[in-house]
Amino acid sequence: MRLNRYLAAAGVASRRKCDELIAAGRVTINGRVCTNFSAQPTERDHVKVDNKLVHIERALTIALHKPAGFVSTRSDPNARDTIFDLLPPKFPRLFNIGRLDAQSEGLLLLTNDGDLAQRLTHPRFKIEKEYEVTLDRQWNREHAEKLLRGIFLDGQRAQIARLHSMGPTRLRVVLRQGIKQQIRRMLYAAGYEVKRLVRIRIGNLRLGDLPRGEWRALTKSEIVNLSQSQNKPRGRDSR
Repeated sequence: MRLNRYLAAAGVASRRKCDELIAAGRVTINGRVCTNFSAQPTERDHVKVDNKLVHIERALTIALHKPAGFVSTRSDPNARDTIFDLLPPKFPRLFNIGRLDAQSEGLLLLTNDGDLAQRLTHPRFKIEKEYEVTLDRQWNREHAEKLLRGIFLDGQRAQIARLHSMGPTRLRVVLRQGIKQQIRRMLYAAGYEVKRLVRIRIGNLRLGDLPRGEWRALTKSEIVNLSQSQNKPRGRDSR
């Protein structure tokens, strides 16, 4: 197993981030700095990152129903509650795949599988994410075309892939991008404030009836299906 995969499997970070750690000389094998990306440590080797011993833990991917008020990070300088406060203290070290902002809710994945994380976050795969959105006022369907066509955020075109009205102030929104606070910012540009945002699906994995604040381990078949998720072209829904 190549060094970056070893580190990712140990829950250090995604493979891309592990490449950066190796290149920066922050990884040692048996006391010697290793910048060789082809190195393949064995179980008998002592691998350290920033002088801290790392080892491969059992593979684990979980689905978490993130409540509002929790930040998607391991620690917070403002002492806010984090998603890791919702997990058992002796859990394997996990990192979250993507984020939900503090006030958003719903499905969040955490894993120590760097390959899965890369698969689900790489822009090339355009993994769909579906949300239920509650607005501060009645939705005007005339704004749909603008959001489907896209607006510029952070120097790139932000687009909503599909949009469906569920009631006077409720929408169902599908994204294939991961721009920071994309839905909130796009709807704000159209004159709306998002009062509630819940992610209900990532790829072909749904939040279902998982209680708020609770988690569950994904089955092997769910992980296989999730890793094979990819966008299939569909017509735009702007009702």
